[in-house]
Amino acid sequence: MQVDCNMKKQYILYIFLVVAVLAGIVILAKSSKNPAMVPSGTSTIHVVAAENFYGDIVQQLGGSHVQVTSILSDPNADPHEYESSVADAQAVANAQIVIENGLNYDAWMDKLLSASPNKNRTVLVAGNIANHKLEDNPHVWYVIDNMPTIARSVTNALKKADPVHASVFDKNLQDFVASLSPLQNKITDIHSKYANTPVALTETIYLYQTMPEGLDVLTPIAFERAIAEGNDPSADDVAKTNDQITKKQVKVLIYNEQTITPITTNIQNEAKQQNMSIVGVTETLPANMHYQSWMITELTNLEQALQQTH
Repeated sequence: MQVDCNMKKQYILYIFLVVAVLAGIVILAKSSKNPAMVPSGTSTIHVVAAENFYGDIVQQLGGSHVQVTSILSDPNADPHEYESSVADAQAVANAQIVIENGLNYDAWMDKLLSASPNKNRTVLVAGNIANHKLEDNPHVWYVIDNMPTIARSVTNALKKADPVHASVFDKNLQDFVASLSPLQNKITDIHSKYANTPVALTETIYLYQTMPEGLDVLTPIAFERAIAEGNDPSADDVAKTNDQITKKQVKVLIYNEQTITPITTNIQNEAKQQNMSIVGVTETLPANMHYQSWMITELTNLEQALQQTH
């Protein structure tokens, strides 16, 4: 009888151990499938940026604690003609943080967000956050002074998603803001040396920098807006813009390389025939560059072009 009793105890203990092991396997399986069960601070924050320059900034601020997907990333494509894909929709559906420009620049992102509602997802609209805006001009990332404000909003979102690494995010923010000083200094230098120089623009994108640089934009604003919005400018505005080039009323042509039409190509060719300095700018971040190196490269190119006119 004593033997039977011992066998029963061993059998009960064996069953208990089996149940415990199986329960542990189930818990591990669930936690691997559900990131919410991972302890705070140990998981990667999934971020989707509508444009790659915002994605680059998020990467600088989040470091190894973020996984960033940038949707608009082709420097040779026209952002105004972009159409979202199934892969974009999936990325947005899985994102914890989404940053878009807004101001009708990337309206397709709003459609992706509506298709996968998530009350726990943080959505940042840079155009609403920016504190320096021009009327009917969505290109707020071309204002260097907007970037610290936008970066602080990104940092706050990262700290909310991963409070354990808040101090890391704060340090990265501090470094990012400091890295903008050379850009601001370059703009100040251009203003001090070349203010009032007449220039032409094929699009509104660069208005944000010509103003603090003190450059005199002669191109009709209606022409710039029409090209930016994918419309044909009026014949009068086209003629006026062409005359400014052929009669050398402007010293430099600032040309958007990603919004190209027969009209802008003709203007560029006219400028070349006049041996006029042409400065190319883009709407999205070129390959192998950060936001800061992209902006300083364009500013340096403009400064060199202006030097040739004086």
